[in-house]
Amino acid sequence: MGDTVLYEVSDALAIITLNRPEAMNALDVETKVALRDALRSAAEDPGVRAVLLTAAGDRAFCVGQDLKEHIELLAAQDAGEGDGGEDAGRLSTVTEHYNPIVRAIAGMAKPVVAGVNGVAAGAGFGFALAADHRVVADTAKFTTSFAGVALTADSGVSWTLPRVVGPGRAMDLLLFPRSIDAEEALRLGVADRVVPAAQLREEAEKVARRLAEGPTVAYAALKESVTYGLTHSLEETLEKEDELQGRAGSSEDHRIAVRAFLAKERPRYLGR
Repeated sequence: MGDTVLYEVSDALAIITLNRPEAMNALDVETKVALRDALRSAAEDPGVRAVLLTAAGDRAFCVGQDLKEHIELLAAQDAGEGDGGEDAGRLSTVTEHYNPIVRAIAGMAKPVVAGVNGVAAGAGFGFALAADHRVVADTAKFTTSFAGVALTADSGVSWTLPRVVGPGRAMDLLLFPRSIDAEEALRLGVADRVVPAAQLREEAEKVARRLAEGPTVAYAALKESVTYGLTHSLEETLEKEDELQGRAGSSEDHRIAVRAFLAKERPRYLGR
Protein backbone atom coordinates (compact mmCIF):
# COMPACT_ATOMS: atom_id res chain seq x y z
CA MET A 1 0.00 0.00 0.00
CA GLY A 2 3.03 2.29 0.12
CA ASP A 3 4.69 4.10 2.99
CA THR A 4 1.85 6.44 3.93
CA VAL A 5 -0.60 3.64 4.77
CA LEU A 6 0.52 0.36 6.33
CA TYR A 7 -1.53 -2.81 5.83
CA GLU A 8 -1.12 -6.09 7.64
CA VAL A 9 -3.33 -9.11 8.22
CA SER A 10 -2.97 -11.63 11.01
CA ASP A 11 -5.48 -14.07 12.49
CA ALA A 12 -8.34 -12.67 10.37
CA LEU A 13 -7.70 -9.08 11.50
CA ALA A 14 -6.60 -6.42 9.02
CA ILE A 15 -4.75 -3.53 10.65
CA ILE A 16 -4.66 -0.37 8.54
CA THR A 17 -2.37 2.35 9.84
CA LEU A 18 -2.15 5.91 8.58
CA ASN A 19 1.58 6.55 8.54
CA ARG A 20 2.36 10.25 8.17
CA PRO A 21 2.97 11.15 11.81
CA GLU A 22 5.25 14.04 10.84
CA ALA A 23 2.23 15.62 9.09
CA MET A 24 -0.26 14.59 11.80
CA ASN A 25 -1.49 11.96 9.34
CA ALA A 26 -2.95 14.62 7.03
CA LEU A 27 -4.51 13.32 3.85
CA ASP A 28 -2.51 14.04 0.73
CA VAL A 29 -3.52 12.35 -2.52
CA GLU A 30 -1.09 9.45 -2.08
CA THR A 31 -2.47 8.70 1.38
CA LYS A 32 -6.10 8.94 0.31
CA VAL A 33 -5.57 6.55 -2.58
CA ALA A 34 -3.65 4.10 -0.41
CA LEU A 35 -6.27 4.21 2.36
CA ARG A 36 -9.12 3.71 -0.10
CA ASP A 37 -7.36 0.74 -1.69
CA ALA A 38 -6.43 -0.80 1.67
CA LEU A 39 -10.02 -0.64 2.89
CA ARG A 40 -11.29 -2.16 -0.33
CA SER A 41 -8.74 -4.97 -0.02
CA ALA A 42 -9.87 -5.68 3.52
CA ALA A 43 -13.54 -5.61 2.51
CA GLU A 44 -12.99 -8.04 -0.36
CA ASP A 45 -10.63 -10.46 1.42
CA PRO A 46 -12.61 -13.46 2.73
CA GLY A 47 -9.78 -14.13 5.15
CA VAL A 48 -10.37 -10.80 6.91
CA ARG A 49 -13.15 -10.83 9.50
CA ALA A 50 -12.55 -7.45 11.18
CA VAL A 51 -10.57 -4.28 10.55
CA LEU A 52 -8.67 -1.95 12.86
CA LEU A 53 -8.12 1.54 11.46
CA THR A 54 -5.54 3.50 13.43
CA ALA A 55 -2.59 5.84 12.95
CA ALA A 56 1.10 6.19 13.70
CA GLY A 57 2.43 8.62 16.27
CA ASP A 58 0.81 10.00 19.39
CA ARG A 59 -0.33 13.45 18.21
CA ALA A 60 -2.97 12.72 15.62
CA PHE A 61 -5.27 10.07 14.25
CA CYS A 62 -5.87 12.22 11.17
CA VAL A 63 -6.24 15.98 10.84
CA GLY A 64 -8.10 15.72 7.53
CA GLN A 65 -7.12 17.24 4.21
CA ASP A 66 -3.44 18.09 3.73
CA LEU A 67 -3.91 21.84 3.28
CA LYS A 68 -0.33 22.38 2.08
CA GLU A 69 -0.94 20.15 -0.91
CA HIS A 70 -4.47 21.47 -1.30
CA ILE A 71 -3.38 25.12 -1.59
CA GLU A 72 -0.90 24.14 -4.29
CA LEU A 73 -3.69 22.44 -6.24
CA LEU A 74 -5.92 25.49 -5.87
CA ALA A 75 -3.11 27.84 -6.97
CA ALA A 76 -2.42 25.71 -10.03
CA GLN A 77 -6.13 25.73 -10.88
CA ASP A 78 -6.37 29.51 -10.47
CA ALA A 79 -3.37 29.88 -12.78
CA GLY A 80 -5.02 27.66 -15.38
CA GLU A 81 -2.49 24.90 -14.90
CA GLY A 82 -4.75 22.31 -13.34
CA ASP A 83 -6.01 19.24 -15.15
CA GLY A 84 -9.53 19.64 -13.82
CA GLY A 85 -8.98 16.97 -11.20
CA GLU A 86 -9.33 19.43 -8.33
CA ASP A 87 -10.78 22.91 -8.54
CA ALA A 88 -12.16 25.65 -6.37
CA GLY A 89 -15.73 25.03 -7.53
CA ARG A 90 -15.84 21.28 -7.01
CA LEU A 91 -13.46 19.23 -4.91
CA SER A 92 -13.16 15.96 -6.81
CA THR A 93 -11.34 14.37 -3.88
CA VAL A 94 -14.77 13.92 -2.28
CA THR A 95 -15.89 11.79 -5.23
CA GLU A 96 -12.59 10.03 -5.81
CA HIS A 97 -11.40 9.47 -2.25
CA TYR A 98 -13.57 10.48 0.70
CA ASN A 99 -16.83 8.93 -0.45
CA PRO A 100 -15.26 5.58 -1.40
CA ILE A 101 -13.34 5.50 1.90
CA VAL A 102 -16.46 6.09 3.99
CA ARG A 103 -18.49 3.62 1.93
CA ALA A 104 -15.80 1.01 2.46
CA ILE A 105 -15.70 1.57 6.22
CA ALA A 106 -19.45 1.73 6.80
CA GLY A 107 -20.51 -0.68 4.10
CA MET A 108 -18.13 -3.60 4.43
CA ALA A 109 -19.72 -6.80 5.71
CA LYS A 110 -17.41 -6.99 8.72
CA PRO A 111 -16.86 -4.78 11.78
CA VAL A 112 -14.44 -1.85 11.69
CA VAL A 113 -12.82 -0.49 14.84
CA ALA A 114 -11.22 2.97 14.87
CA GLY A 115 -8.31 3.31 17.26
CA VAL A 116 -8.19 7.09 17.71
CA ASN A 117 -4.76 7.93 19.11
CA GLY A 118 -4.84 11.73 18.87
CA VAL A 119 -6.53 14.60 17.03
CA ALA A 120 -9.28 13.58 14.61
CA ALA A 121 -10.36 16.57 12.52
CA GLY A 122 -12.39 17.06 9.36
CA ALA A 123 -12.28 13.93 7.25
CA GLY A 124 -10.33 12.21 10.02
CA PHE A 125 -13.33 12.76 12.29
CA GLY A 126 -15.56 11.50 9.50
CA PHE A 127 -13.60 8.28 9.08
CA ALA A 128 -13.74 7.62 12.82
CA LEU A 129 -17.50 8.24 12.89
CA ALA A 130 -18.00 5.81 9.99
CA ALA A 131 -16.43 2.99 12.03
CA ASP A 132 -18.59 0.61 14.04
CA HIS A 133 -16.69 1.08 17.29
CA ARG A 134 -14.30 3.79 18.47
CA VAL A 135 -11.58 3.15 21.04
CA VAL A 136 -10.17 6.55 21.96
CA ALA A 137 -7.00 7.64 23.75
CA ASP A 138 -7.61 9.85 26.76
CA THR A 139 -5.50 12.54 25.06
CA ALA A 140 -7.49 12.48 21.80
CA LYS A 141 -9.55 15.39 20.52
CA PHE A 142 -12.22 15.68 17.83
CA THR A 143 -13.23 18.68 15.73
CA THR A 144 -15.34 19.17 12.63
CA SER A 145 -13.13 22.02 11.30
CA PHE A 146 -14.90 22.32 7.92
CA ALA A 147 -16.38 25.78 8.45
CA GLY A 148 -12.99 26.94 9.69
CA VAL A 149 -11.66 26.65 6.14
CA ALA A 150 -14.92 27.80 4.50
CA LEU A 151 -16.05 24.33 3.50
CA THR A 152 -19.14 22.22 4.16
CA ALA A 153 -19.16 18.77 5.71
CA ASP A 154 -17.88 15.77 3.78
CA SER A 155 -16.65 12.24 4.55
CA GLY A 156 -20.17 11.37 5.68
CA VAL A 157 -20.14 13.70 8.69
CA SER A 158 -23.51 15.29 7.82
CA TRP A 159 -25.01 11.77 8.02
CA THR A 160 -23.05 10.19 10.88
CA LEU A 161 -22.64 13.08 13.32
CA PRO A 162 -26.38 13.89 13.76
CA ARG A 163 -27.06 10.20 14.33
CA VAL A 164 -24.42 10.04 17.05
CA VAL A 165 -24.95 13.34 18.89
CA GLY A 166 -28.35 14.50 17.63
CA PRO A 167 -29.10 17.05 14.88
CA GLY A 168 -29.04 20.14 17.11
CA ARG A 169 -25.67 19.37 18.68
CA ALA A 170 -24.29 18.34 15.28
CA MET A 171 -25.30 21.66 13.74
CA ASP A 172 -23.70 23.54 16.62
CA LEU A 173 -20.43 21.63 16.21
CA LEU A 174 -20.44 22.23 12.46
CA LEU A 175 -21.25 25.95 12.65
CA PHE A 176 -18.89 26.62 15.56
CA PRO A 177 -16.00 24.15 15.29
CA ARG A 178 -14.23 23.42 18.57
CA SER A 179 -12.22 20.65 20.13
CA ILE A 180 -14.09 17.86 21.89
CA ASP A 181 -11.86 16.11 24.40
CA ALA A 182 -12.03 12.39 25.13
CA GLU A 183 -14.26 12.81 28.19
CA GLU A 184 -16.84 14.82 26.27
CA ALA A 185 -16.55 12.47 23.31
CA LEU A 186 -17.49 9.56 25.58
CA ARG A 187 -20.41 11.52 26.99
CA LEU A 188 -21.68 12.42 23.51
CA GLY A 189 -21.27 8.89 22.14
CA VAL A 190 -18.47 9.87 19.76
CA ALA A 191 -16.17 7.55 21.75
CA ASP A 192 -17.33 4.09 22.74
CA ARG A 193 -14.51 3.59 25.23
CA VAL A 194 -11.63 5.76 26.42
CA VAL A 195 -8.28 4.27 27.44
CA PRO A 196 -4.91 5.68 28.54
CA ALA A 197 -2.98 6.90 25.52
CA ALA A 198 -0.09 4.52 26.14
CA GLN A 199 -2.50 1.58 25.95
CA LEU A 200 -4.49 2.73 22.91
CA ARG A 201 -2.99 0.38 20.32
CA GLU A 202 -3.10 -2.62 22.64
CA GLU A 203 -6.69 -2.03 23.72
CA ALA A 204 -7.98 -1.19 20.23
CA GLU A 205 -6.34 -4.31 18.83
CA LYS A 206 -7.82 -6.40 21.63
CA VAL A 207 -11.32 -5.17 20.75
CA ALA A 208 -10.76 -5.71 17.03
CA ARG A 209 -9.35 -9.21 17.53
CA ARG A 210 -12.36 -10.15 19.62
CA LEU A 211 -14.58 -9.11 16.72
CA ALA A 212 -12.35 -10.97 14.23
CA GLU A 213 -13.01 -14.15 16.21
CA GLY A 214 -16.76 -13.56 16.31
CA PRO A 215 -19.76 -14.52 14.13
CA THR A 216 -18.94 -12.52 11.01
CA VAL A 217 -22.22 -13.20 9.20
CA ALA A 218 -24.19 -11.98 12.21
CA TYR A 219 -22.01 -8.87 12.50
CA ALA A 220 -22.60 -8.05 8.85
CA ALA A 221 -26.34 -8.46 9.33
CA LEU A 222 -26.28 -6.23 12.41
CA LYS A 223 -24.51 -3.47 10.48
CA GLU A 224 -26.99 -3.71 7.63
CA SER A 225 -30.00 -3.87 9.95
CA VAL A 226 -29.09 -0.82 12.03
CA THR A 227 -28.26 1.27 8.96
CA TYR A 228 -31.52 0.25 7.31
CA GLY A 229 -33.57 0.97 10.41
CA LEU A 230 -32.29 4.54 10.61
CA THR A 231 -34.09 5.51 7.42
CA HIS A 232 -37.07 3.15 7.24
CA SER A 233 -40.34 2.61 9.07
CA LEU A 234 -40.84 0.04 11.81
CA GLU A 235 -42.81 -2.21 9.46
CA GLU A 236 -40.10 -2.07 6.80
CA THR A 237 -37.43 -2.69 9.42
CA LEU A 238 -39.28 -5.73 10.76
CA GLU A 239 -39.30 -7.15 7.24
CA LYS A 240 -35.58 -6.44 6.90
CA GLU A 241 -34.89 -8.13 10.24
CA ASP A 242 -36.80 -11.18 9.06
CA GLU A 243 -34.66 -11.33 5.91
CA LEU A 244 -31.39 -10.85 7.75
CA GLN A 245 -32.25 -13.29 10.53
CA GLY A 246 -32.83 -15.89 7.86
CA ARG A 247 -29.32 -15.25 6.60
CA ALA A 248 -27.74 -15.36 10.05
CA GLY A 249 -29.79 -18.38 11.09
CA SER A 250 -28.55 -20.30 8.07
CA SER A 251 -24.91 -19.63 8.88
CA GLU A 252 -22.49 -22.26 10.10
CA ASP A 253 -21.57 -19.95 12.96
CA HIS A 254 -25.14 -20.06 14.29
CA ARG A 255 -24.99 -23.84 14.49
CA ILE A 256 -21.60 -23.63 16.19
CA ALA A 257 -23.02 -21.15 18.72
CA VAL A 258 -26.04 -23.32 19.56
CA ARG A 259 -23.95 -26.47 19.97
CA ALA A 260 -21.45 -24.61 22.16
CA PHE A 261 -24.24 -23.17 24.30
CA LEU A 262 -25.75 -26.58 24.93
CA ALA A 263 -22.33 -28.06 25.69
CA LYS A 264 -21.48 -25.09 27.94
CA GLU A 265 -18.39 -24.43 25.83
CA ARG A 266 -16.91 -21.31 24.28
CA PRO A 267 -17.89 -21.16 20.58
CA ARG A 268 -15.09 -21.10 18.03
CA TYR A 269 -16.57 -19.33 15.06
CA LEU A 270 -15.46 -19.82 11.46
CA GLY A 271 -16.87 -16.59 10.07
CA ARG A 272 -19.33 -18.27 7.73
